[in-house]
Amino acid sequence: MAEYKMTTPLTDEDVEKLKIGDIVYLSGTIYTARDAAHKRLVDLINEGKELPFDLKGSVIYFVGPTPPKPGEPIGSAGPTTSYRMDSYSPILIKHGQKGMIGKGKRSEEVKEACKKYKAVYFGATGGAGALIAKRIKKAEVIAYPELGPEAIRKLEVEDFPVTVVNDCYGGDLYEEGRKKWAKA
Repeated sequence: MAEYKMTTPLTDEDVEKLKIGDIVYLSGTIYTARDAAHKRLVDLINEGKELPFDLKGSVIYFVGPTPPKPGEPIGSAGPTTSYRMDSYSPILIKHGQKGMIGKGKRSEEVKEACKKYKAVYFGATGGAGALIAKRIKKAEVIAYPELGPEAIRKLEVEDFPVTVVNDCYGGDLYEEGRKKWAKA
């Protein structure tokens, strides 16, 4: 396992460095989107329309944050279960997305897209939303405000802590962990 500090947008070279279990501290811009917003993004791609942000090198965090306290950029911002984005993620990856942040396992289709197009799935610690939010320095809704917490937000983050769960080599931290404990 290694530790890296990376700044978004991510490149193929960034993604190629990463292996399952690596700890990454992300800085720069990441975007929030959950299933309703993902569906809208894929619909825009299918219609040949412009997206509300550039997918190239982007990292999307699967989160529906709580309202911010006065003076804070965002409320609690813990990850949501990622499988709800599995039908949309391969299309976004094909169009340039390099990273996803969430919790839980991903489908074979998502893992294959990560291999084919050099992308990575990061895990964020569930239940630590208030702590994670401290790494978010700025948050602004950039699309679909009618979705409330599920609107697309542009976040400015500093040393946002994530773990590589699926790398671009087909590695899966959940499967490796299971194998390791099955031997014990």
